[in-house]
Amino acid sequence: MSTAMLNMYISFAGLLLMFISAGASLLARTKLSGILSKIVLTFSFCCMVVSGLIVLYIVVGGPTSTHE
Repeated sequence: MSTAMLNMYISFAGLLLMFISAGASLLARTKLSGILSKIVLTFSFCCMVVSGLIVLYIVVGGPTSTHE
């Protein structure tokens, strides 16, 4: 597998984590209350931090070569 394809799959994982984070925070703020809401919001925050690190890795890595 080429580096470009690997970076694409890694960025898809970051995008998926962002969607999970948004859905979890909406769920926690609208449907849940109490300690369960805090737990889900903490999970949402962790997903967003990991997805941000993934995006940072992909962006700082720069463009990949198409020829190997």
